[in-house]
Amino acid sequence: MATAAPSVHHGEGGDRTWLKVLFVFVLLFIFLSGITVLSHAIKDMGKGVMDTYMAGATNPFAGLIVGVLATTLVQSSSVTTSLIVALVAAGTVPVHQAIPMVMGANIGTTVTSTIAALGHIGHKSEFRRAFGAATCHDFFNYLAVIVLLPLELATGFLEKSSAVLAQAFTSTNSGKFKSPLKVALKGTDGFVRDTVDLFELSASMRQGLLCFVGVVLIYTALLFIVKTMRSLVLDRMRVFLSRALDRTAIVGIVVGTLLTFFAQSSSITTAVLVPLAGAGLITVRQVFPIILGCNVGTTMTALIASLAVDGNYEAIMAGRQIALVHLLFNLTGIALVYAIPRAKDLPVYLACRLADVAVRSKATALIYLVGAFYLLPAGLFLLFR
Repeated sequence: MATAAPSVHHGEGGDRTWLKVLFVFVLLFIFLSGITVLSHAIKDMGKGVMDTYMAGATNPFAGLIVGVLATTLVQSSSVTTSLIVALVAAGTVPVHQAIPMVMGANIGTTVTSTIAALGHIGHKSEFRRAFGAATCHDFFNYLAVIVLLPLELATGFLEKSSAVLAQAFTSTNSGKFKSPLKVALKGTDGFVRDTVDLFELSASMRQGLLCFVGVVLIYTALLFIVKTMRSLVLDRMRVFLSRALDRTAIVGIVVGTLLTFFAQSSSITTAVLVPLAGAGLITVRQVFPIILGCNVGTTMTALIASLAVDGNYEAIMAGRQIALVHLLFNLTGIALVYAIPRAKDLPVYLACRLADVAVRSKATALIYLVGAFYLLPAGLFLLFR
């Protein structure tokens, strides 16, 4: 009889795992429903109304800062890029104007790992290692934007290449063919609209409430996806990371991509990496390729969000195009880092030097965090708007 207990426990654990997986699929549907509700509400509000709200981001540098601030405030690039997909698909923000916003979201997502590193501030050597591991992510993303934003403004290479890819993956019959997912999403959108109509609001208040509901659905779904996936993949993540550390950079990038994709959050991956670095189990140089993979993995959320885009061919194309911009931006940054001699050493070197300074003056770490992710972006936004 004593031998029967483990198998029962295993079966119960397996049942819980399947329930969590099913819950994740339900959450993904809620997430896509939020995208649909938000996109349709923005269309109904009219381009002129939304232009008023987005007027401050017409300058590319202002758009970049909007992406940074939005992501640092909600602590999730997935939420920001999903909202950008909805805005672009609704025709409110053109693709070329949204590209700097996506780049800004890429910068803003690194704030979570930097905050996590501050948890080690009480132990000098531990803090040096953790802060270096966290900020190499910051430096890579900042450097990628410094190089690729001017290049994009001069050549439009991201806009053009993403348009080619979006066209290849978007059928001209997309507006006619209705997949079961699109039908289900349309039904959910109709239910939300009918519910809101019960309040008998004015047209502007109605559309505002629909936008709010869409944002809440997106944020809540992603929040619970992250929490559920953390419980599912955290132990497996440690195993994958330990296997990837002593392999080539390509293996590290692939592992970082897969872990972030399955967890639907780069924060989960970095939440494991930073403490490991702080404990001295891994080095900043070993962390770097995995963090590059995190950047690629986090782009998958916008690609998933683009699947919810409905309407005419142009709307579907635009939504998928801006999602592909996010992916291409990160892939291009990685390609440049490994194509240019010793370029991959620069973010690591800068992060280690900053960590040395932060250890000598802990106030420097706080000033860096607040300045780089909040005060500097806010000041630049006021300057360029």
